Amino acid sequence: MKAFNNNIKKIYGAHVRALRTKKGWSQEYFAFQCGLHWTYIGAVERGERSISLYNIKKIANIFRIDIAKLF
Repeated sequence: MKAFNNNIKKIYGAHVRALRTKKGWSQEYFAFQCGLHWTYIGAVERGERSISLYNIKKIANIFRIDIAKLF
C-alpha cells in the first residue's frame, strides 16, 4: 500500500506541475493564487506531501477545471 500511496502522490504532483508550467506560472505565484505556501506546492509537485481534498479543490479552482482532471 505504501508504494501505491507514493506513486499516486508523484503522479498527482507531476500533473499539477505540468499544468502550472503550461500556464507559465511560478510556484510562488501559483501558491499565492491558491492561498497555500510555495514550499507546500513544491513538496506536492515532488510527490512528497499528501494533499487534502480541500486543497485539491483549491488547485482545481485556480486552473478552472474539474477535480477529476487533476488525476
